[in-house]
Amino acid sequence: MSIGERYDQWYKIKNGIAKIVIGTRSAIFSPVDNLGIIIIDEEHDDSYKSETAPRYDAKQIARYIAKQKNVPLVLGSATPELGSYYRAQKQDIMLLELNTRANNASLPDVEIVDLRDELASGNKTMISRKLYKEIKQNIENKKQTILFLNRRGFSTFVMCRDCGYTVKCKNCNINLTYHSKDKKLKCHYCGYEIKELKICPECGSKNIRYFGAGTQKLEAQINKIFPNATTIRMDVDTVTKKNSHEKILNKFKEENIDILIGTQMIVKGHHFPNVTLVGVIAADSSLNIDDFRSNEKTFQILTQVAGRAGREKEKGKVIIQTYNPDNFVIECSKQQNYRLFYETEIGLRKQLKYPPFCDIIIIGITSRDEEEVIETSKKIHQYLKDRLLKENIGIILYPPVPEVIDKIKNEFRRRIIIKCKFDNNIIDLLSGIKWGQVQIRFFYGLGTGQ
Repeated sequence: MSIGERYDQWYKIKNGIAKIVIGTRSAIFSPVDNLGIIIIDEEHDDSYKSETAPRYDAKQIARYIAKQKNVPLVLGSATPELGSYYRAQKQDIMLLELNTRANNASLPDVEIVDLRDELASGNKTMISRKLYKEIKQNIENKKQTILFLNRRGFSTFVMCRDCGYTVKCKNCNINLTYHSKDKKLKCHYCGYEIKELKICPECGSKNIRYFGAGTQKLEAQINKIFPNATTIRMDVDTVTKKNSHEKILNKFKEENIDILIGTQMIVKGHHFPNVTLVGVIAADSSLNIDDFRSNEKTFQILTQVAGRAGREKEKGKVIIQTYNPDNFVIECSKQQNYRLFYETEIGLRKQLKYPPFCDIIIIGITSRDEEEVIETSKKIHQYLKDRLLKENIGIILYPPVPEVIDKIKNEFRRRIIIKCKFDNNIIDLLSGIKWGQVQIRFFYGLGTGQ
């Protein structure tokens, strides 16, 4: 929305003209006087937390407002956040379950394809033989297909095969992603871009190769394999213009386009009656990320994308391609069994003391001076260590380490992780952290749900 459109909506809310407010996370601050209920749909979604100033968690704000105004708060999800479901199991909040799909549709059949077998058989494309067969049949039957790959671009990194040089962003310590349409290499963090390379800047070799795969490359392969099929792609690169999300989705639905290719934005909430097949191209991409919630996020996204298939009378089918078919997350996703996943994952969290059995605080230290970041993070760690020994506050303190991406927009980044119970003692402890010109940020995860 433009600023003027936002004002018009705000005016309707403020003056009681609008009886229902629908919005993204910032809508939680809407000036509703006679509030009756707050509903947070897809409550498990990370986007309810704002990672830029002003930083806030819309779910925490909603809990506060609901309590202050004495109105019910409904958290809706097919794959609830573990912390929410844990509280429901403890009966801190009420659990209401929907045991049937919309329109009484049956759950889709889910099949796992081992990509190791595909590689051994000589299939080096992104589409397994099983998925190829199902897409072909779907096209012949005039049914629609969704292909999910949570990585945009054409190739995820570019390397010289003679000297091993990889093309990195000059502002961030990360590989540039190749985008074939623009013939450019781009950084998805700061926006830096350069023209595609044909000669290695290090050794002068022409043996430049493009590795990895994103939605652009998947689209190119699909167009090559199924030249007569109609396709449309939905990712950050195709939705830059106003209302482009809606235009792509409407075009897919109304023009009965054969195949929709996309990232996470095609996964949740969409209802396409004619979609009977969903293909997950790389189910492992979110399993091994540096996040204790990686299992949870993978299960959520696989279950959510599977839910796009067979939402009407005709039964749906889901093909999940993976290199880890025996992983319990993949197996639970195949069964679409949330309770089994919850019981397994909650046991791991308890053993490793992760939320919801503790709170986690991340102290992020950033500066354009790398040495200053390193020295400051050491001083903060020592300060916390001394205070903990002195005041005997029961927390687990980890030494400072570089962030996963240790440089973004020319700022070097380190972090210190604390496992604790978030209370006044911790607030007092953190309030004393003030050092030099570095920027210090605090991120906390309230694992106990308070």
